[in-house]
Amino acid sequence: MIEVIPSIAIAGGKVVKTVKGDIDELIVYDKDPIELAKEFEDNGLKRLHLIDLDGAKQRKIINYHIIEQIARYTELKIDFSGGITRDMDIRMVFESGASYATVATVAVHEKEKFYSWFITYGGERIILAADALNKAVLTKGWQKDTHLNLMEHINHYHHRGIKYVKTTEIARDGTLLGPAFELYKEILEESPELKILACGGIRGIEDIEKLNEIGVFGIIFSKSYYEGKLKLKDLAKFL
Repeated sequence: MIEVIPSIAIAGGKVVKTVKGDIDELIVYDKDPIELAKEFEDNGLKRLHLIDLDGAKQRKIINYHIIEQIARYTELKIDFSGGITRDMDIRMVFESGASYATVATVAVHEKEKFYSWFITYGGERIILAADALNKAVLTKGWQKDTHLNLMEHINHYHHRGIKYVKTTEIARDGTLLGPAFELYKEILEESPELKILACGGIRGIEDIEKLNEIGVFGIIFSKSYYEGKLKLKDLAKFL
């Protein structure tokens, strides 16, 4: 059964959402991140994808205190992403209470460092973020085109033992236009044992059901919930 994972992105202390990966043009929601996390937990959700957009821009973790507060007031398993570029950042993620770290930029530009984290913290805790625009991997807060093919990037780490891959089709981010179904099918046809976390474009329960049929391990959602398209009660069948 697919795992359903809500996402909270933080910028300037506010809950926000990007559209097509533009971290300079944000939708701001009038929600408190701690109360929102508690709401997710109260509705039976077990895991949270927490994004530090300030950290993604500044290339270092900024909002570690949000991890600490959510870890203190909930039992959610926190998957943290954004600004994890140094050894001290990855340590801070786990010391602050996160269960998982999702890493993108270092996995492209400093492969040995990323692999050392994978070895040190284990394949159950380190998640490869492979986010792409038209199958070209983007890094540094989705601002740098690496000209690296998405499938080649995923395969590089799959052959080295990576288990979890979070991938977003950036053109669908924040659009409510539906997930990149064909992309996830292609990845799983090539590497069926990978645990794929699908992100971007989720419109509602039908999209989740279709991704479940494809064999996706988990989905990450945000805007569809914030804007009333997806109700938490609708997720009961997946919990």
